[in-house]
Amino acid sequence: MVNIMKTILTATAGMLMAGALGGTVLAAPPSAPSTHTGATVPAAAASAVHNVVLVHGGFVDGSGWEKVYANLKKDGYRVSIVQNPTTSLADDVTATKRVLDRQDGPTILVGHSYGGVVITEAGNHPKVAGLVYVAAFAPDKGESVSSLIKNPPPGAPVPPILPPQDGFLLLDKTKFADSFAADLDPELAAFRADSQVPWGVAALEGTVRDPAWRSKRSWYVVATDDKMIPPPAQHAMSKRAGSTVSEVKGSHAVYESKPALVAAVIEQASRGVH
Repeated sequence: MVNIMKTILTATAGMLMAGALGGTVLAAPPSAPSTHTGATVPAAAASAVHNVVLVHGGFVDGSGWEKVYANLKKDGYRVSIVQNPTTSLADDVTATKRVLDRQDGPTILVGHSYGGVVITEAGNHPKVAGLVYVAAFAPDKGESVSSLIKNPPPGAPVPPILPPQDGFLLLDKTKFADSFAADLDPELAAFRADSQVPWGVAALEGTVRDPAWRSKRSWYVVATDDKMIPPPAQHAMSKRAGSTVSEVKGSHAVYESKPALVAAVIEQASRGVH
């Protein structure tokens, strides 16, 4: 296994009590990646895909997408936000597909963090025209969150994940801001810490059967100051997927701290799938 899996989530070794599956990195990207750093938010083009579905990750809910939503709506996009139960990958894929079923045409499917696993599996839905990963896992066939975070290097920093209770995980609220949301307003970071959604251990074990990025174009926002999924791991996964890459200076909560830049990448994807 290439060092992608040793780099991936040096920040999440505490999750490993959930169990892990082995994984390998396969090189079969559908297109060559490129890097962009200064995207601006344009008005929606007439030829762009106008439907966007946003998928949240672990420990949070869909409300974190509010500012990205506002930027996209301002530019004429029709935006839906999935509220995943984060109980299992199968449950979350089902919830996401329900929202996709309601779309009236081609759709850009966006996932943050664990939401990247969800969109990788749900992205084969016929209405999905393209994928956008935001500081997210982008697993290959047979991989899960557990397999991607297996065997972190000795001494690697570990985020403040508490031992599971009744099959669910939470972050230590007193350390949430530093690990997850260091660039958010302190009051908002505290609110996110106090309103955490328990993340089911079963969700970490769910394996991808047919990764959508192997057949559909993808874009990837790398959060350069991420302490949950290290930036080198994000680069490695995006390269493997053949994603078009945009680096944005931000924490794991980059979709909240830099919503205009994240929305700009989504809009880029909406125009680039044609």
